[in-house]
Amino acid sequence: MKPARAGMLGSLRLRLLAGTLAWILVSVALAGWGLASLFRQHITQQLQAELTLHLNQLTAAVNAGADGRPVVDPPPNDPRLEQPLSGLYWQVDRLADGGRPALIGAARSRSLWDQTLDTPEASDQAAPAGDQTYDIAGPAGRRLEAVARILKPAEEDAAPLRLVVAADRRVLAEPIGRFNHMLAIALGALAAGLTAAAVVQVVVGLRPLARLRRQLAKQSAGSSRIDGRFPSEIQPLVDDFNKVLAMNAEIVQRARTQAGNLAHAVKTPLTILANAASREGSVPASLVQEQVGMANRQIDHHLARARAAASSGAADGRAPLLDAVEGLVRVMQRLYAQRGLRIGIAGISPDLVFRGEQQDLQEILGNLLDNACKWAAGEVRVTAELAGAGRLLLHIDDDGPGIGDHERERIFLRGVRMDEQLPGSGLGLDIVRDLAGTYGGEVRAGRSPLGGLRVSLWLPAA
Repeated sequence: MKPARAGMLGSLRLRLLAGTLAWILVSVALAGWGLASLFRQHITQQLQAELTLHLNQLTAAVNAGADGRPVVDPPPNDPRLEQPLSGLYWQVDRLADGGRPALIGAARSRSLWDQTLDTPEASDQAAPAGDQTYDIAGPAGRRLEAVARILKPAEEDAAPLRLVVAADRRVLAEPIGRFNHMLAIALGALAAGLTAAAVVQVVVGLRPLARLRRQLAKQSAGSSRIDGRFPSEIQPLVDDFNKVLAMNAEIVQRARTQAGNLAHAVKTPLTILANAASREGSVPASLVQEQVGMANRQIDHHLARARAAASSGAADGRAPLLDAVEGLVRVMQRLYAQRGLRIGIAGISPDLVFRGEQQDLQEILGNLLDNACKWAAGEVRVTAELAGAGRLLLHIDDDGPGIGDHERERIFLRGVRMDEQLPGSGLGLDIVRDLAGTYGGEVRAGRSPLGGLRVSLWLPAA
């Protein structure tokens, strides 16, 4: 593709201007042609009407003379008919009749001087009905617009006559030329005005896009939102941009949070190892294995969260809810076997399926079940249902001491632990909220029918 062609296709402004200017030129050209044609037709009809008027006067004045020659008395009174070669003429021809020959120019206007009009041949038998219009040659080779009429005198032995009135076609050309000149100036001014209006319209119409481009350029300076109102055709695009920018900001913030969580989680085993080494000189192998295992689990956990954040946008996985819950309940029953907890499952249909990765579902439910088992006095219950709008609703209830209303939001904050005597890092419920949020879900805490804490979880259904 040629560079000019590529530049035209690459610029919305140039394409709009080119299309508008092309339409203006075509419209103005068609309007000029139409107006010029209408004026030419009008001025021609006007001339023919004038010639017909003279022809009517000539018809009223012509008679057959005693010698068979036509007599016009009185002749039409237009002064131009008395001026030689003035451009306006009349002529009366006697047509052939029986034994009498045709006589061209038997009577004619003084303006013809010693010349005659070159009219087509005609006879009484072939005389056309009505007036006829001709383009004929006149004096000095001028082209004439002529109107002719066949007339039968009232005298019985009179030959038929042909009456002709003609005018120089220059009387048409001059006003038509003046009109076309004025029309060209007017249409040129109109085209220039329309072009200027089109340029202004395109520039003003595309100004919001230029403002949008400047707003987008600010994003490199740290701005995370496109401010201002835009036309209704552009505002949906701006809203989508703002959603993407907000999502990107959320992803960045989530990455920072996860990095902080990982640093916090790994720092604890490292601190334990450092303290043990400073006190005893050598660190027991069992302690090293325990703390390294804890660090590995934290690293695996945060890598899983990063994977979930990356894959949740597509959310094309499917994980049966009942299988995940039953597997985690078996694990918790073994983990808390010494306490004799009753962990029940109620109302979870095999048809309930989570739209996401199975590992993420296990991570979410595992943290919630583990938290419920830590605080439960003797019973934990898991229920689930289809909440509508394509979402699953799960309830994890325990019969523990519960928490006050003002504390129910704090338990989801990073690093917050309600009891420092129980093991944990205070990250479990924060991880639950973070993972649920990556799938568009949410988690809330409330009072359980069992008397303790109820955690309600909404997740997308497949």
